[in-house]
Amino acid sequence: MRAVILAGGKGTRLRPYTTLIPKPLVPLGGKYSILELIILQLKRAGFTHVTLAVNHLSQLIMAYFGDGSRLGVELDYSLEEVELSTIGPLTLIKDLPDDFLVMNGDILCDLDYRSFYERHVTEGRKVSVSAFRREVKIDFGVLGYDESGQLTSFSEKPTYRFDVSMGIYCINRTVIESLPVGKPYGFDNLMHDGLQKRELVHIQPFGGYWLDIGRPDDYQFADDNFAELAGKLGIDLD
Repeated sequence: MRAVILAGGKGTRLRPYTTLIPKPLVPLGGKYSILELIILQLKRAGFTHVTLAVNHLSQLIMAYFGDGSRLGVELDYSLEEVELSTIGPLTLIKDLPDDFLVMNGDILCDLDYRSFYERHVTEGRKVSVSAFRREVKIDFGVLGYDESGQLTSFSEKPTYRFDVSMGIYCINRTVIESLPVGKPYGFDNLMHDGLQKRELVHIQPFGGYWLDIGRPDDYQFADDNFAELAGKLGIDLD
């Protein structure tokens, strides 16, 4: 099984931690980088070939991981000359298999990657998206009103629930082959085009643990609680 990890972002939301090192190499618990944890999880799930799509400070990432032998996987790299967003980097990889897993390089979760991939393949999907239910609490009274300004509804500090993309997908190669090579193309473009063309995009809900380390407070939480998180992720710290 093949996985592609998107590790080319500048990590601007995670500054100052990413001032000198790329976000995927930011350490957790003083032992592992975020990207290292992801690769170890993928290896345990049966993914033997991992491609890192890199751009910002790519030389540091390549020097740190090398050919992947230290982690027991075959590791190679796809280098972006310019920023290509989320899906665009995949068009540069010429040896993609029929189906493959794609994920962001700043995610901690206990998703069963093998099961997610195998279901995608078995059901013959073109695109599978792992989704997580997030609750957003509004700390204000929310007003609803009509065109004349007449109050029609009121909610005091309501909580809204949304199914959000986890940044983990399975994609069939034909989807990537239909895109222009080396042009910016994001996950949002993929979703909008799928809706417009009425192409099937399968959403697979996930109810386990998921943390997107994109902001300083999220990273600090993960670092402070690393021992507990490692247990959730199945990482042996001994």
